[in-house]
Amino acid sequence: MLYLPLFQSYLRLEKSLSVKTLEAYLHDVKKFACFLSQNDEKIDEQLLKNASLQDFQDYLHQLYKDKVKATSQARAVSSLKAFYRFLLSEKILKNDPTELLEAPKIGRTLPDVLSVYEIDSIVAAIDLSTPEGHRNKAIIEVLYGCGLRVSELINLKLSQLFFNDNFIRIIGKGDKERLAPIGTTAQKAVMHYIEGVRSKLKIKKGMEDILFLNRRGSKLTREMVFIIVKEVGLLAGIQKTISPHTFRHSFATHLIEGGADLRAVQEMLGHASITTTEIYTHLDKDYIRSTMAQFHPRY
Repeated sequence: MLYLPLFQSYLRLEKSLSVKTLEAYLHDVKKFACFLSQNDEKIDEQLLKNASLQDFQDYLHQLYKDKVKATSQARAVSSLKAFYRFLLSEKILKNDPTELLEAPKIGRTLPDVLSVYEIDSIVAAIDLSTPEGHRNKAIIEVLYGCGLRVSELINLKLSQLFFNDNFIRIIGKGDKERLAPIGTTAQKAVMHYIEGVRSKLKIKKGMEDILFLNRRGSKLTREMVFIIVKEVGLLAGIQKTISPHTFRHSFATHLIEGGADLRAVQEMLGHASITTTEIYTHLDKDYIRSTMAQFHPRY
């Protein structure tokens, strides 16, 4: 029986994982299989089926010796646990050999966050004398105004804009849909770009519905958005290391600081678990402590 193709179908059809996550899971399981067979090219599924807890621990020890990052080790554990739970659910195994397997402890790093002043400075630094400037302003306003992931931004379509209702429809991780509110500032920037810049582009076939385009009428790449964000950050004199995700972090943090409900923020960000959103409550505590230190005479 070919376990890996079955596992792949299970992840795609039943778990609705994104293509990248699915590929990562399969890569981790294949890498473990090669470790068991002591061959970088041979995958012996019988060895996979008969793997023991000691095999997993030896594998993690090898990853540690190879100086694989703790986050990658933890992902490998998650992938293997998912694979063996699948074998258990399919009655291929009677017991889960990964049940007692523990992932390495990884610290939860708090992301850099921009202040409202810094975001205003970035927007003000954009050169609006060029068509790309108006596009870039709209990109920044949408990243910060809606808390989008970069993949969601570059795939955003005109048909997903519902400005009369102040919402946009987002296709997030695992092709899951959500509605994200969009404010008037972001709406104005987008409409100015659509009417004043995008309407004058010669758009390539198949790209007619994509919102953000390059000067050749094609969809922007992730890398291009990273470059845009980095460049406008430098122009604004921002010393922090920023990326498109920085605006997503700032979006969530400013909502929490303003008293927004955590569940509402979870929904807006498209987080599957509330625990992922809870990182912003830690950011908020840091903000509260710094405010206390700055203004309270007895702190």
